[in-house]
Amino acid sequence: MASQDPREANKKPPFPKQEQDFPGSEAKMDPLPDFGEKSYKSHNRLQGKIALITGGDSGIGRAVALAYAREGADVAISYYNEHEDAKETERVVLASGKQCLLLPGDIQKEEVCKQIVADTVKKYGRIDILVNNAAFQGKTIESMDELTHDRVCQTFHTNIIAMFDMVRLALPHMKPGGSIINTSSIQSYQPSDFILDYATTKGAITSFSKGLAQHTIKHGIRTNVVAPGPVWTPFIVQSFPPEKSAEFGKNNPMGRPAMPVELSPSYVFLASDEATFINGEILGVTGGLLMG
Repeated sequence: MASQDPREANKKPPFPKQEQDFPGSEAKMDPLPDFGEKSYKSHNRLQGKIALITGGDSGIGRAVALAYAREGADVAISYYNEHEDAKETERVVLASGKQCLLLPGDIQKEEVCKQIVADTVKKYGRIDILVNNAAFQGKTIESMDELTHDRVCQTFHTNIIAMFDMVRLALPHMKPGGSIINTSSIQSYQPSDFILDYATTKGAITSFSKGLAQHTIKHGIRTNVVAPGPVWTPFIVQSFPPEKSAEFGKNNPMGRPAMPVELSPSYVFLASDEATFINGEILGVTGGLLMG
């Protein structure tokens, strides 16, 4: 059977005009993001693993949680307060025959990060895979005056400082063979001025991960990065104005954004034993946008 043209593999803009407030709801998006419930096929790559995924309620995080569960892992997902979305992620994980631990809370706070790790270890006994995926992206700006001190602090605390905390707290509960996967972005390489605070943190994540990989491999734990291009997630409708979200991904070489299900195989690969000699690498899933 001939392979499908990747440009036509998922829905293309224009999408219906829509806008949401932070933190956004996947359940209210149109079209609904495809996270793989009907299409993701297991290859038994993560049997018996324990995975902790931040930002696991929706978007890329939900797609990764579903894929990990179908690959044989029990999962814990942390999220801010999007309980409806988190319950849907829990539903599909449980339907895959695996356990799912829901961990709400604001990871800007160190004590929340401590509780997330403690609750995961209490339930599962260890952490084999840590996916640092949670992030904050504010409304697009037109002037630097809109990048207030408080907004920049929120972006940095959520996107990079919490990542330091999660790694520091999780590492004592990880053994050789473990894997850390951090979510960066094409914004690390092609930063946009209208989300400059977000883009800056994604650049920091790339540098953090390359350096972290040199440290964690001394303990037999690999660290890698997935750098997505445009992906149709609640981020888009809660940060872009309706006119821009309607055309989101139009200028990508594919002519469309990715759906979350198109990201999850990269996270599975990097967490699996098929990637045992991959450490400190950035895996771009950008639709053809150039990195570097």
